[in-house]
Amino acid sequence: MHLPSFPRALHDCPAPAKLNLFLHVNGRRADGYHALQTVFQLVDHGDTLHFDVRDDGLIRRTTIVPGVPEESDLIVRALRLLALEFARRHGRAAPGVDVAIDKRLPMGGGLGGGSSDAATALIAVNQLWQAGLDRAELMALGLPLGADIPFFIFGENAFAEGVGEQLHAVATPNCWYLVIEPGVAVATAAIFSSEYLTRDTKPVKIADFSRHLMIDSDHKGFGKNDLQQVATRLFPQVAEAVQWLSSYGDARMTGSGACVFCAFSSEREAEAVLASVPQVWRAWKAQSLQRHPMHALLQVGGVIE
Repeated sequence: MHLPSFPRALHDCPAPAKLNLFLHVNGRRADGYHALQTVFQLVDHGDTLHFDVRDDGLIRRTTIVPGVPEESDLIVRALRLLALEFARRHGRAAPGVDVAIDKRLPMGGGLGGGSSDAATALIAVNQLWQAGLDRAELMALGLPLGADIPFFIFGENAFAEGVGEQLHAVATPNCWYLVIEPGVAVATAAIFSSEYLTRDTKPVKIADFSRHLMIDSDHKGFGKNDLQQVATRLFPQVAEAVQWLSSYGDARMTGSGACVFCAFSSEREAEAVLASVPQVWRAWKAQSLQRHPMHALLQVGGVIE
């Protein structure tokens, strides 16, 4: 990632995927949203974004993304909110920006691709425009667009509660993951509205998750993904991927699906399983991250960390 002294551009900005190491549905709130608990894990595989400042105030996505019109893209929507906040703070219009995307993460995969893209855009363009928002302010700006966006701006692996916006940094295993893309896009709304979804998993504490990591050396997953039973019922491709990968370890689905993952102690182990994945699926290996690669651009009190 190139960072000039007075940047007019930021290229090669990573937007990493996330895995939900577990995902519990504890109930339904008065506002209709579900009460969740999860641990978000960053991995070193994702999209890459490129930003170039404009002088005409326009916010443009220069890459065609099939199935995602520019006007509805979370990146564009997030940056328009940032432009409004810039104008409020500085008394003038924001400069504008062109955004190009190298897209690797699938839509409807449970990897947080769109939210991660939007978070990276907010972090990078906040710096390019010298807008002056700190991390908490960027998180609050992104929350109305998607509950996962604050996590990616938070920038560390996190124990999350609420709808996913109440975040607490947590230590996670240093390991490798094999991820299978079953080839279907799962709509989150379809999973949460399903008659098959249970909503009564007993709440856990951060200490429960952390204690499990100290005891369990073979990376057997903590808890479960309550959405998995719904997704595997509705999408046989997800069920097949879980079943196949389960022969190598504690395979489970991330988010509301469709991607399935399993943890391994070493790259060699992950590579060996990757070589055996049936060609009908796209699969890849990734190493766990402890911090977001864009963390150095997060401003706290106007100072870059």
